[in-house]
Amino acid sequence: MRIATWNVNSLRARIDRTLAVLERWDLDVLAIQETKCRDEQFPVGAFADAGYEVAHTGLNQWNGVAIASRVGLTDVATSFPGQPGFLKPEPGGHGDQDAELPAASAPSAPLLDLEPPPEARAIGATCGGVRVWSLYVPHGRALDDPHYRYKLGWLERLRDAARGWAAEEGAQVALLGDWNVIPRDTDVYDVADFAGKTHVSPLERAAFEAFAPAGYTEVTREHVPAEHTYTYWDYQRLAFPRNKGLRIDFAWTTSTVAQRVRGVWIDREERKGKGASDHVPVVLELAD
Repeated sequence: MRIATWNVNSLRARIDRTLAVLERWDLDVLAIQETKCRDEQFPVGAFADAGYEVAHTGLNQWNGVAIASRVGLTDVATSFPGQPGFLKPEPGGHGDQDAELPAASAPSAPLLDLEPPPEARAIGATCGGVRVWSLYVPHGRALDDPHYRYKLGWLERLRDAARGWAAEEGAQVALLGDWNVIPRDTDVYDVADFAGKTHVSPLERAAFEAFAPAGYTEVTREHVPAEHTYTYWDYQRLAFPRNKGLRIDFAWTTSTVAQRVRGVWIDREERKGKGASDHVPVVLELAD
């Protein structure tokens, strides 16, 4: 069984590349992030023609997550228990540049008492006996931005939900996606460039690593341990040709899934050519 995760950065713009990735890696399941479309705009027919069922949640031209599967797709959930939302901008605002919330005294300050509905950042489905979650973790923007607190709260509540899933006997769960966290200094071309910024802060790294005591193993690291191995390159400043990348796409799995992993591939070649996403697919090979 092959499962992959990929932030496509606009599915409709990259549907041909997405279908090519499904075929190239002979994928059974693909967790997709940043579809950037509403449910009614999702290209269901293209996936059906390729032999895949799909589940998608998308509210507007931002965010959006999906799962495509040819090994069954049941029990779809478009958010996880307790998933927080974030205040959207006033009319005329710019998409994911959400309006600021009142400033907090510390990054750990609680979220608003009355939270807005969750964004389209998480979708789960059971595929071939594995409970797959496609996750697009909030960016955080800046350490003093309310979005940073939102990000930490989002990860905390995901961890709490995931702990419960892992506690079920024989649970096969895979949390796949764009985590927007750089766990190690060697997961970035130059950590000094991120001093005082998001993705590398101690609180974000701690929130990421907290999935281990919750019952999960980050399997991509176990199988691709090489330093300075990246899954994302910015479009600006010739980042890809200069290999100025980040490793921010990961897969946390329960032990029952981790024991089945026989290999992991980072499809770096997918970053090449016209119209590429800024992320590349990460593929897991699972024993039957």
